[in-house]
Amino acid sequence: MLEGAAGVFGADATNVQAAPVDLKALHAKIGELALENDFFGRRAHQGRHAERKAMIDRNHDLPISRQAKILNISRGSVYYKPRPVSAEDLALMRRIDELHLEFPFAGSRMLRDFLNREGVAAGRRHVATLMKRMGIEAIYRRPNTSKPAPGHKIYPYLLRGLKVDRPNQAWAMDITYISMARGFVYLAAVVDWFSRRVLSHRVSITIEADFCVEAVEEALAKYGKPGIFNTDQGSQFTSEAFTSVLIANKIAISMDGKGAWRDNVFVERIWKSVKYEEVYLHAYDSVGVARTSIARYLNFYNRRRPHSSLDRRTPDEAYFEPTPILAAA
Repeated sequence: MLEGAAGVFGADATNVQAAPVDLKALHAKIGELALENDFFGRRAHQGRHAERKAMIDRNHDLPISRQAKILNISRGSVYYKPRPVSAEDLALMRRIDELHLEFPFAGSRMLRDFLNREGVAAGRRHVATLMKRMGIEAIYRRPNTSKPAPGHKIYPYLLRGLKVDRPNQAWAMDITYISMARGFVYLAAVVDWFSRRVLSHRVSITIEADFCVEAVEEALAKYGKPGIFNTDQGSQFTSEAFTSVLIANKIAISMDGKGAWRDNVFVERIWKSVKYEEVYLHAYDSVGVARTSIARYLNFYNRRRPHSSLDRRTPDEAYFEPTPILAAA
């Protein structure tokens, strides 16, 4: 019986070992899976940044870092948890923001002196740390001795001496700090250079490139392509995630000289309007309230607020019904 059993098991083993493998079918299946993976990968990359970010599945076995890489979004935006800020620092940041709007040329030393004269005890290093967290710096002409981050290309400034005389000839983008009752957020906006119209905006708790990419993608989807897109040299705007959107749409990229006050001065004026006419009049108690209130103000700004530089017209009127108004570059 044992011999018979051995024979039976031996025959099974022989059959298993001898089972033919259809390499042609296997290769065909691998090729099919590769095509499907390429198809879905390209579809994911072609989606807007917000759509790709929404695809992250925190309960999936595939690590989040790998999901982020496949979807071409930064891991920082997925993992980010805001660090707590003391009430004292929030009040100090609010005052620094006000002083920066009034004296954009003031660096950390001058701002410290202003604060000290107001009776606020603050050291230069602490002021500099808060300025960095707020994403602000003194605006003035200085030699460009700094080097861009590895792999980040700095593009030339293309608007010097250029007559911007029509909508969508040039767009600009910038980021500003927004104070709240208990915390702060960042506001990014895409602005038409000619009409001063805010084409799109995003409010975010982080200052990474992601929310800037979302704002650009929305503006492109709604209003087409500008000839030139101008930003400063911030890491958000020099990042591959940001510049790749402009390059893919064949848009000429322009960047301000580092610390140049004049290059994006009209965007600074928009920030001043946003803050004095909206932000400083309210104490937002949540990010949601900040988003809603700022969106409401920007709608007013575009539709109803006249501008002296636009011959007392509104940005909407200048954008949708352009007349030969010179927008200085």
